[in-house]
Amino acid sequence: MSSKTHHILVAARLPLAALLVLACIGGVFWADLDAPGRAALASLVTGPRLAMILLLLLPALAALGWKLYAQAQAALCLAESIGVITHANPAHRASMPGTPELDAIARAVHEIADDRERALGDVAVAIAQAKSGLELERNRLAALISELDQSVLVCNRDGQILLYNAAVSALLNPAGDRDAAQSVGLGRSAFGIIDRNLILHAIERIEDLAARGERESVPFITGTPDGRQLRVSVAPVFGGADAPAPQPAQAQVQSQSPSLTGFVLLLADVTQDIESDMRSVALYREVVEGARGALGTIRSAVDAMTGHPYLDAEQREEFVAVVQGEALRLDVQLDALSTDVSARLRRRWPLEEIRATDLIALLARRIERRTGLATVQDAVDPELWLRVDSFSLVQAVTSLAGRLREEFSVRNVSLRLQGVGHDAHLDLAWKGVPMSSETAFTWQNDAYALGGEDSPLSLAQVMERHGGEAWYQRDAPSQTNYFRLHLPLASNTAPARARAPAWNRPEFYDFDLFHRGAAADAFDDRRLAESSFTVFDTETTGLDPNNGDEIIAIGAARIVNSRLLKSETFETLVDPRREISPASVAVHNITSAMVSGQPRIGEVLPRFWRFAQDTVLVGHNAAFDMRFLQLKEASTGVVFRQPVLDTLLLAAVVNPSESSQSLDDIAGRLGVTVIGRHTALGDALTTAEVFLGLLPLLAARGIHTLGQARAASEKTFYARLRY
Repeated sequence: MSSKTHHILVAARLPLAALLVLACIGGVFWADLDAPGRAALASLVTGPRLAMILLLLLPALAALGWKLYAQAQAALCLAESIGVITHANPAHRASMPGTPELDAIARAVHEIADDRERALGDVAVAIAQAKSGLELERNRLAALISELDQSVLVCNRDGQILLYNAAVSALLNPAGDRDAAQSVGLGRSAFGIIDRNLILHAIERIEDLAARGERESVPFITGTPDGRQLRVSVAPVFGGADAPAPQPAQAQVQSQSPSLTGFVLLLADVTQDIESDMRSVALYREVVEGARGALGTIRSAVDAMTGHPYLDAEQREEFVAVVQGEALRLDVQLDALSTDVSARLRRRWPLEEIRATDLIALLARRIERRTGLATVQDAVDPELWLRVDSFSLVQAVTSLAGRLREEFSVRNVSLRLQGVGHDAHLDLAWKGVPMSSETAFTWQNDAYALGGEDSPLSLAQVMERHGGEAWYQRDAPSQTNYFRLHLPLASNTAPARARAPAWNRPEFYDFDLFHRGAAADAFDDRRLAESSFTVFDTETTGLDPNNGDEIIAIGAARIVNSRLLKSETFETLVDPRREISPASVAVHNITSAMVSGQPRIGEVLPRFWRFAQDTVLVGHNAAFDMRFLQLKEASTGVVFRQPVLDTLLLAAVVNPSESSQSLDDIAGRLGVTVIGRHTALGDALTTAEVFLGLLPLLAARGIHTLGQARAASEKTFYARLRY
């Protein structure tokens, strides 16, 4: 039953009750009459006369009912306006209902609202003054982080991003594609950027350290789809109600570990750094080898002089002693320099953690791409982690594979990796003619090179850096040859050093997203004030999607934690490959020439799906926009399965007596300034502001979760509209 029908029935109760009372009085009067009186009354009240009486009474009763309905409707509109003033827009004022009594109530409400608005203004000024220092610190923090070259992501325990800087987008998307960079955003999941298992493994180690009262960031290496290597350092954020209070310096570390409320990811692209350092080492090696060549020439000259017939023995002996002494001294100095640089190189390239499956996959891709060999990967324990310099290790093994192809005509190799005690055995295996021990020794000690990538390091030096060794073996029964590399497991770390307690860290800011509930909560159980939303709008060639009208523009903005993120928007034109009707152009001013050559819907929808992933969709009259999206599911393969909220329906929930629920009228009631109307992004931003204004009105009606909002929307009249 609609709200208006309900009010009409309520207003009709009094006239019906009056008729019932008159009927009862007539019945009592009739019962008191004797037979002659009843006969006389019956002769007076004939059918025509009774009809005349009813005709005279009904207009009066109808007028009374209509007046009661109008007053009830006016009172209800006044009550809804009071709700808007109280919960959404203090500047809103109700129209005068039109009756002296209700007009007096409205004037009194307006006086109270004026006083309240002034009081709220005073409170806002006081709050602004109190927060000025905090805002200054926040702005300093934002400026500091935005200018950092280091890429920073701050996440809550569930992996939702609550702070990031521009360097992250530049790092993850060096090509500068704006849509591709939108994988980073407030409220989005860091697990969509870095492998979830890698982060969880690091967090597990952090929690183990925290349980022992130690604070430690955990680094690891991961790859990007474009072949780069990232060094990721995971640092813990401790705090929350259950975190232990800081202790005096002399107090013993508490046995209870603090609560991990989030983590910080520091990301760096180490590919270029390592390659640059490798070039520097190559230059050093060239200098050293040149010096050694000069020494060889000196020694040759000395040998020649020792047999010169024109020098007496004493002169020759003196000359030879000087030259040989200088040569020996220079040789010792160069050896010392070489040893020192090698030691510094080992310190310069710290070993970092990498999952065994990732290392094998990286090796296979590198070997196949650089050598053309086919690779076979044996099963690897997914829980196995190594501590290696993956860059130099992959280069060395790839160089071995390349030499196998060039010198032994090998066409495919096998990669095997297994844990043995505290180490791991990495095998590069192949079938064919055995290799001599001398050749294997030479290969291990030669500087490796492949496809123009020269390195000053040898396989033996790489293994020395890892504290391991490599050797060649042959399994005669299976005709299998392999190089076996001994590598350290991740658990084989350096001895623990004294560290400060994990919770002994300054506390700077309180980020609301740290207090979010578990990520596994069902959508319907999520609180509206804490959910993430994508508010969107489309512009189309016409109003009939079933008969060929197409989307020509999509605009969207994100709401996270009751905050509209105007910097995280989606906007694009779409080429519909058909003409736009003049009536539609008159509304949105998008012409066929403007969309010609723009991306087609099959390219745009996957990008929009990624932008809206893991959020609730919000639109005004969303059934219209969703119908256009649904009709493209078969051709694009893009399906939007997330829940949808409609501000048209939500406005009807909180203001059922309002005659208009257009976006402009709702925005006017809520005090939302409309900018860019009838553009996809402009309407999306307006709808987002309206949605935020509706949230307190919904809360006042006891609607706090997504499920409650959807259930209430389905009961409105507008929910029956279909496209």
